[in-house]
Amino acid sequence: MPATSRPLRSVLYIPGSKPRALDKARGLPADAIIFDLEDAVIPDEKTAARDTLADALATGGYGARMKIVRINGLDTAWGADDARAAAAMGADAVLLPKVNSPDDLDALADITGDTPLWAMMETPRGMLNAAAIAAHPLLSGMVMGTNDLAKDLQTRFRADRQPLMAGLGLCVLAGKAHGAALIDGVYNAFKDEDGLRAECEQGRDMGFDGKTLIHPAQLDIANAAFSPSADEIDLARRQIAAFDAAEATGQGVAVVDGKIVENLHVATARETLAKSEAIDAMQAE
Repeated sequence: MPATSRPLRSVLYIPGSKPRALDKARGLPADAIIFDLEDAVIPDEKTAARDTLADALATGGYGARMKIVRINGLDTAWGADDARAAAAMGADAVLLPKVNSPDDLDALADITGDTPLWAMMETPRGMLNAAAIAAHPLLSGMVMGTNDLAKDLQTRFRADRQPLMAGLGLCVLAGKAHGAALIDGVYNAFKDEDGLRAECEQGRDMGFDGKTLIHPAQLDIANAAFSPSADEIDLARRQIAAFDAAEATGQGVAVVDGKIVENLHVATARETLAKSEAIDAMQAE
C-alpha cells in the first residue's frame, strides 16, 4: 500500500479553470484528482483559475478522493502565488512540476509549510536524483511525467516504453525505499482501450500504485488494472490459511497450488487483502 494508505489506482487530471469539469469530477470514480493549474490552463486564465479552484474545493463534495493541486513552477510568474493559494485550499497535497532536486521541494515548502508535497518526475536530472527527492521529509508522492521525459530524452514512441524504463525504474526504487506513493504517467490515446490496459498492466507489474489519466473514459480500465483480481484475493486467502495451519503444526512453510508459501508470500497476501478492503471502504463512502 502507498504511504497514504489510500487507493490511488486512478489519478485524473482536471483543469482548475473549468467549473463544469470541476463539478463533474465530484461524481467520477477516480481515486484521486490532480486539480491542474499548470499545463491545462492557458496563461490568460491562470490567475483566475486559482479563485475558481479555491471556490470548488471550499464547496467540497469530492468525498474520499485524494485532492492534489498541481501548481505552476516556482520559476514562472504564477508559481509562488499558486503555492500560497494551494496551501490555503485544504488540498491533501501540492504537486510541483519538473522537480530536479530536493532543493526544489525546499523552495516550495518555504511557501506551503507542512503541507504534504508531491513531485512531478519528468526530467533526466530529476530521475538521476530520484532517491534524494523521495527522501525529502515532506515528499509523499511521485508522479511520472512521461511525455516531458520522452521529449527530453529525444526518444521515439514505443508501446513497450523501453526508452523510459531506466528513469521509471529509478523512481520506483526510490519511492519504495522511502514509502512514497508512485503514480505512472498518462496514456495519450484515450480512445485506445487495449493500449491503455496494456500500459496499466505494465505499470502495475513495475510496482506503481496507479496511473494518471487525461479523460474520464480511462477510469474503469485503470481501476480494474490496479485492483486485486478475484483470483488474487482467493489465492491470498488460501496462502494465509495454509501458512497459519502449517505454523500451528510447527512448520515454517506451506504449499499452495504446488508452490512453496513462506513468510514473504504471506506478507504480500496480507497487503493484497488490505488493498482490496481499502478499495471497498472507499467505494462505500
